[in-house]
Amino acid sequence: MMEKIMVYHGSSQIVDTPEIRIARFNKDFYFGFYCTIMRRQAERWATRYGQTGYVNLYEYHPNENLKMLKFEKMTEEWLDFIAACRVGRAHDYDIVEGPMADDTIFNYVQGFIDGKYSRAAFWELAKFKYPTHQISFHTARALTTLKFVKGVPVHEK
Repeated sequence: MMEKIMVYHGSSQIVDTPEIRIARFNKDFYFGFYCTIMRRQAERWATRYGQTGYVNLYEYHPNENLKMLKFEKMTEEWLDFIAACRVGRAHDYDIVEGPMADDTIFNYVQGFIDGKYSRAAFWELAKFKYPTHQISFHTARALTTLKFVKGVPVHEK
């Protein structure tokens, strides 16, 4: 049995019951419930609108029976997967994990999708200033691997 892992979700509210919401814009790994193993990143998510937010803590209990995709780092496969998700192509994974295309990287991904940047130019531009991580839960079965622990208020720094 796999060991539980603490994951964090930054939000404007306490989220004791995670759910998958269809948003106006497609996300890196398509529609899902997004968490991270990096608490500081969740704090940035929680305060991105300049207000008090909440870091929601969950115990994640991995389930080997779920269909998972994990990117250890930014690769050609990662770029192609994010580009496909960002243009609205769904996938059949329960959980996807890997680096995040933050706001700057997203602009480069969009430039790649739009044909403004070649693949080589994307990689030259896409050097991170700090590491990122995201794990997204895409099905009801995937959400059952999360157990809410608590929500902690955080303030913009």
